[in-house]
Amino acid sequence: MKWTLTQLQKYRNKDFNINETVRFDEIKQDDPTIREVSPMQISGRGDIGSTRITFHLNIEGYLILPCSRTLVDVKYPINVETTETFLLQDSIYQAEEEAHQVKGDVIDLSPIIREILLLEVPMQVFCDDFDAEDAAPQSGKDWEVVQEEAVSDKVDPRLAGLAKFFDKDNSSSES
Repeated sequence: MKWTLTQLQKYRNKDFNINETVRFDEIKQDDPTIREVSPMQISGRGDIGSTRITFHLNIEGYLILPCSRTLVDVKYPINVETTETFLLQDSIYQAEEEAHQVKGDVIDLSPIIREILLLEVPMQVFCDDFDAEDAAPQSGKDWEVVQEEAVSDKVDPRLAGLAKFFDKDNSSSES
């Protein structure tokens, strides 16, 4: 996903189609919640002009993320369309989209695609169906997950004496 300006200028006013499969395994280091990254299929086209180059891209693939409830692997699909514009000179460019300034004589789309993929990671992801054996443990040494309903009905044995205190106080005030 890297081209020199000389390579790209050969396609000025011609079709510059992109259809590549690229691995972005290094984003697992940037976001430790990402367990696996599929090879990303990047397709689209480039519009090459004298002052700017615009890429219209579609990024498809998936990420493996942990379920927020059970920590089971969830296959999270990625399908993003983006338009990235690179300015070849220090020209003033006004548009709705953000433009990148070309540094040197190479355009590299990889860091931009990495950033897009990291922005696609949701804060929470849930799986609907999972195997209970794959789920996070529900108990361990000296601990267990309890449901909220069970907590409100059960009195902590350390506070049982306090509950009797209020019963005595109510019976003495009624007399």
